[in-house]
Amino acid sequence: MRVTKESLIRIAKETTQERAYNDPEIIAAYLTGSLLGSDPMLGGTADIDLVFVCKNIPSKPREFVKLTPDFHLDISRRPKDDFKSPRELRSDPWLGYEMYAPMLLYEREKFFDFVQASLRAGFEFEQPPLMLQRCRTMLSHGRGIWMDLSEIDQPPGPKEIRKYMKSLFHAINAVAELSGPPIQERRLLLEFPARAEAAQKPGLVAEAYGLIGANHVDAEKVKGWLADWKAAFKLASEKADVDARIHATRLNYYEKAIKALLDGETPLSALWPLLHTWTLSAEVLSGDHLQFWQKACADLSLLGDEFTARVEGLDHFIDEIEARLDEIAAANGLETFAGV
Repeated sequence: MRVTKESLIRIAKETTQERAYNDPEIIAAYLTGSLLGSDPMLGGTADIDLVFVCKNIPSKPREFVKLTPDFHLDISRRPKDDFKSPRELRSDPWLGYEMYAPMLLYEREKFFDFVQASLRAGFEFEQPPLMLQRCRTMLSHGRGIWMDLSEIDQPPGPKEIRKYMKSLFHAINAVAELSGPPIQERRLLLEFPARAEAAQKPGLVAEAYGLIGANHVDAEKVKGWLADWKAAFKLASEKADVDARIHATRLNYYEKAIKALLDGETPLSALWPLLHTWTLSAEVLSGDHLQFWQKACADLSLLGDEFTARVEGLDHFIDEIEARLDEIAAANGLETFAGV
């Protein structure tokens, strides 16, 4: 089966028509994510990011639907109330960009034009005041998680590493939003260099790699982890309490992307999707599967006393980003950031 960007968009439209016809709760739907870009495939895989806007709070906020082993639907449901203050969306680092330029697929009630008109009013969305507000919101999330980590007085496990990576993810995207939308998990380290360069902070790239321990391993080492990672993912996907992203439908989506990155020009950019999904899986596992994850984290110097050093390094990373945001604010005659 030959799959193209155009054929995936057609599936998105057909799925939306069917769902909207059968579900009166859906009042609008739009396409977002990688299919709106020029090259949505990574490792020959992609997902179709659909958002259904519902009258009320949905009982099932997220759903994955397998199309083929390499392609699936990622359906999010949002209540209409999420959009009741369109002007506030302009400062939302996630939903703001999601609504700024999606592909509208369906509309039962006329709210889409109103929301977008408010987002785009006066061409302010991409100007420094709102741009910096979104970046600072993102960085504040990262700092808040870091503060929780700094108070941990027990040996780190999957929960602590997950929080550590979440803080780093927000910090990286605080830089990314200076020149575009946030970067999603599969492409985080792949696309970060260009965003850091645009922010005139290219040195942050090496720091980000260092914070996940990339300087302690090479591509061959990471390739050696794939079998244990895959086994953990499969087992965890069967657990009721696992993170929604660890879903059997998404195994190829991650695995083929990781392998493509490992064979690409920046092989260690594969560390992010691998370690992130492995950590989410490890949260619900025990025995050998947990020990294999622990061994990989030890190789990356993320466990034991070394975790404290990593958290301190994350503090410095966030400080550097905060200082850069203040520089941009000062250059544009805006108030600097007093702290997160």
